[in-house]
Amino acid sequence: MNIVLHQPEIPANTGNIGRTCVATGTVLHLIEPLGFRLTGKELRRAGMDYWEHLDVRRYMNFEEFAAKNLAQNKEARIWMATTKAKKVYTQVSFGRDDFIMFGRESAGIPEEILMDHEDTCIRIPMLCQIRSLNLANSAAIVLYEALRQQGFAGMQMEGALHHGEWRQ
Repeated sequence: MNIVLHQPEIPANTGNIGRTCVATGTVLHLIEPLGFRLTGKELRRAGMDYWEHLDVRRYMNFEEFAAKNLAQNKEARIWMATTKAKKVYTQVSFGRDDFIMFGRESAGIPEEILMDHEDTCIRIPMLCQIRSLNLANSAAIVLYEALRQQGFAGMQMEGALHHGEWRQ
């Protein structure tokens, strides 16, 4: 899977998303401009010691991202997570090489990009009193649904206690 952040602004969100990507074997794609430096201590703190294990790729703009990634994998789709979408994220079938894109915290994905991808716009349901969810939470919600649909392939499915054993 692939998570795409279009012009993220808050380093803690990107760091948390990076940690989720490491935990799931997901590639993180960052489309500039970024609202922070990738070497910043806030980003390292949010990603903790996982950041060095992250497969992160940077692009100057959306066009460069699309040209590099869709040319290599013509069957992959870019799912656009937006509060403006008509479809809920649980109503679509994610492919293992698909991209799930999120916009910047203050404005989301630009509408001119959304209009070109109307069929792949998805939303997370929420009450109308709130404008949006936190970016890192949204990325985790949609990514884990995509991974669930694929049977959590290659992921550890059981845990073990450190100082004991489960009864069953």
